[in-house]
Amino acid sequence: MEKSEEKKTRFSGLKNGFNSLIGVITGSLSPVIGILASSGILKGLLAMFTGFHWLSKSSNIYLILNAMGDAIFYFLPILVGFSAAKKLKGDPIITAVIGGAIMYPTILSAASSGKDILKLGALQFPFVSYTYSIFPMILAAFMAKKLQDWVKTWIPSYLDMICTPLIVIVVVGGITLLVTGPIITWLSNELATGISYILSVSSWFGGLIIGGVYPILVIFGLHWGVIPLVANDIATQGNSYLNAILCQSMVAQGAAVMAVAIKTHKEELKSLAWGATISAYCGVLEPALYGVNLRFKKVFLSGLIGGAAGGFITGLLHVDMWGFSGSLIGFPSFINPEVGIDNSFYGFLIATVVSLIVAFFLASLWGYNDNMEESATIAQKQEPATA
Repeated sequence: MEKSEEKKTRFSGLKNGFNSLIGVITGSLSPVIGILASSGILKGLLAMFTGFHWLSKSSNIYLILNAMGDAIFYFLPILVGFSAAKKLKGDPIITAVIGGAIMYPTILSAASSGKDILKLGALQFPFVSYTYSIFPMILAAFMAKKLQDWVKTWIPSYLDMICTPLIVIVVVGGITLLVTGPIITWLSNELATGISYILSVSSWFGGLIIGGVYPILVIFGLHWGVIPLVANDIATQGNSYLNAILCQSMVAQGAAVMAVAIKTHKEELKSLAWGATISAYCGVLEPALYGVNLRFKKVFLSGLIGGAAGGFITGLLHVDMWGFSGSLIGFPSFINPEVGIDNSFYGFLIATVVSLIVAFFLASLWGYNDNMEESATIAQKQEPATA
């Protein structure tokens, strides 16, 4: 085989592997996209109500509505584990139990307090909070499927019902906690360090890069290293221009999926895309990313380019943000609480218009048409009795 053909074969294999990964990710999320979108809208409305001081975060109404809106995100690993196992033809219950184990309250408490599972010399294996995470559970579902298939080849049939789940839960749960979590934590921390350095060198260049790549970090659960930077900025300075940049990536992905909603003539896709659009503009990206944009890769790329353009403007104009809520629903957070509307608010408007226009028109003209083949079919919603 010639070198050029060998390279082409390797590239084709890599491309097929990547497409398969995206197909598993989007297919695993398809059954919960609708409730993700509706929960995202509820969370966005709550952010707006509290931002305008129409509702107090200490009120019982907020407590109840926030629990309703946040429940699916908080327990997402369990739902994703169940769905991913069905997609991979594994055991959904076993995988859901693994998700429940890593979400167990004492595990989350240990993670929030910074405890380590164990130490081996200089190596540390920290507890990790998997709330809101997706990719680690898809990886766990894959491992559980492979391990279960292997165990069934040698375990006696009279022990299969009890011992197979025990082995799979202990081994895959242990790997997820001891290996997957620390690796993701390390990568997230390194990325956070790199982001801090880029922003310190050049705000406009940092805005361009971060605004463009942030949704990719979200897909693989690596964005959690960025969140503490935002929290630290707001806690120490009262504002964060990093969060202002991240806001533009949400706006851009929302604009890209809105282009699909307007352009498509497929009723099911149109309904899903409109729900994902509203959710993205309320600051929740998952329905847009996993429901539509990753299925049509050019739509996703259009959102990345739009986010990079908006991030560039945000960094160039040194836009600050005085709160956590993002996307369009987060506009009150761009109002300086001390002086009112200032240059940051106008900078937010300019950057948002750029993000919207670039992402929307790229997705409309280049990213999507009804003849394009999806990366994975949209899973049909099933009744509980038939699921």
